[in-house]
Amino acid sequence: MLEIARATRTKGGQSQEKLKSAYSKLLHATSRVVGQAKRFAEEIAAGVKQSRSLLRQMALEGLRERLETMVPLVKQGTRQTRARIFRGDTRTPGKILSLFEPSTELIRKGKAAKPNEFVKMVKLQEAENQIVVDYVVYAQRPNDAELLIPAIETHRAKLGRTPYLVAADAGFYSAKNEAAAKAKGVKRVCIPNRSTKSKERRREQRKRWFRNGQKWRTGRGGRISVVKRRHGLNRCGYRGEADMQRWVGLGVIADNLVNKPRRSCRRPIQTFCVRGDGDG
Repeated sequence: MLEIARATRTKGGQSQEKLKSAYSKLLHATSRVVGQAKRFAEEIAAGVKQSRSLLRQMALEGLRERLETMVPLVKQGTRQTRARIFRGDTRTPGKILSLFEPSTELIRKGKAAKPNEFVKMVKLQEAENQIVVDYVVYAQRPNDAELLIPAIETHRAKLGRTPYLVAADAGFYSAKNEAAAKAKGVKRVCIPNRSTKSKERRREQRKRWFRNGQKWRTGRGGRISVVKRRHGLNRCGYRGEADMQRWVGLGVIADNLVNKPRRSCRRPIQTFCVRGDGDG
């Protein structure tokens, strides 16, 4: 691994040969470990390796199951490495990015410091008074524009009324979404269209209500930072997709329990904001 790290920091044809040589050694060692793991799991299943204690035998069976789960993932990882290093192919079918969280996605957010992030897409839907009314951990990152109308429907189903104002990022905008939101009873759709050339549309987006809605939406963006920092949503402490859903849900519940006593619920909740972020 140290040889690989040194070779990746060096430029030139010789460094590429060193990189391939180091990867060849690593893949050879990994294939030997995989062979040992397969053989060990088979011996436990056949009863060749067993324990006299019932509890230790149960633990041994649990370890066998973990080995049988990990072996195909490691094999997939070695196939990806061979294709990438020795054939220059980065589009291996069934590509995985993490052995311990195979559902991890690569999301490109365009940040200079973090051009690529290995995360899961989480949507937080917030109403007035900093109350999160809905959250979703997506198995596969969707297009933001596909989330707006289902979010309005979720708001109505949970709170019994259509929101008066809807605010979201520019990624949620489309003329179809805006028309559908108004058809559902939303009075003010506050989603900027960055690529518009219409002077009328630009004037609409400079109106006070639109700018206030976007300011409110920008402030709601802090909700993601708060739940990350205060409730640990920057990194999931569990493994598996179902447990990640549970982790995010517990963080949202905890955040609502902190915010609810601070706010009076006398006024009806009429506004909501949709935020999408690739974190998990």
